[in-house]
Amino acid sequence: MKIEISASLNYRLGDPVDLMLQIEAAALPDQRILRASLDAGMPGQFARQPAQDGIGERIWLRAAGELGVRYAARVEIDRPGIDWRTLGAVPLHRLPAEAVPYLNESRYCPANKFHAFVERRFGDVEGGEKIGRMRDWIESRFTYVAGSSDAETGALDSFVERRGVCRDYAHVLIALARAAHIPARMASVYAPGVEPQDFHAVAEVFLDGGWHLVDATGMARAGEMARICVGRDAADVSFLTAYRDIELIDQQVTVQQVEES
Repeated sequence: MKIEISASLNYRLGDPVDLMLQIEAAALPDQRILRASLDAGMPGQFARQPAQDGIGERIWLRAAGELGVRYAARVEIDRPGIDWRTLGAVPLHRLPAEAVPYLNESRYCPANKFHAFVERRFGDVEGGEKIGRMRDWIESRFTYVAGSSDAETGALDSFVERRGVCRDYAHVLIALARAAHIPARMASVYAPGVEPQDFHAVAEVFLDGGWHLVDATGMARAGEMARICVGRDAADVSFLTAYRDIELIDQQVTVQQVEES
């Protein structure tokens, strides 16, 4: 399928500020960039670097005054429709080196605090079936509430409060998967059907030798998502990281499916 992406960011910066952007859909074997444009105005500095795990790019800017960024792209997604619920977990000693760090705790995903719950609630199944039950449990018990969390909210907070936004759903699923010794990371994606439309956060789990996208909110399917970047949790995949206080003016994201011609 093909999707059309449009994103605009407008911020008031004041003095010169260093910023890192991660807003471009990544060029990957299962998603092809048909066309793309990025306009960041005239920043004092502009540099590109590979993002985590080689998925996407980080853009470094140094700017002052007001920052306006416009990104538009058309992406063709050709991702195999694999039923990850049927896949097996990879024995720990056979995990590839790049998957091992995603077994560990991270800032927003204190997996060690979930061991007892995971064993008690999901201990009778393994692999993809276990991930599926975790995902279904989160979707059925959590309430999506815009503005209910902030930059300090972690998986344990969301687990207790049973509410949040997409990043909170993803953090809980990632923490539960890691507590079950299944590597899990966060992916920032674009996807149609997300309400309210924005940069969307989902989990990726490592099963049967590959990474598989899993959306605990139920709003997006793997075959519709265009990955932007991946990381341990929200700290790694933020669409905008500013290294000084800045003020949001407005921000808009739209993602639409394009009719095949």
